[in-house]
Amino acid sequence: MRRSYCLSLQPDLFGGVDLVREWGRIGCRGQSLIERHCCETKAVASMLALGIAKRNKGYRSVE
Repeated sequence: MRRSYCLSLQPDLFGGVDLVREWGRIGCRGQSLIERHCCETKAVASMLALGIAKRNKGYRSVE
C-alpha cells in the first residue's frame, strides 16, 4: 500500500509553534492532526522524534 506522511512546523497567533501531521494513502483523502507547542525547540524535538519513528516503519523522506 502506497502511503504518505508529512510533518511541518507553523507559527500560531499566540507565539507558539504548531506541528502539523498529515497522512493517508496516496490518491485518497488523508487525515491531519495539529500538535500545539509553546516553543520552537519542543516542536522541533517532537518533529524529529516522529520522523525517526516513521522512517523505522518504512517511510522514506523525499526532498
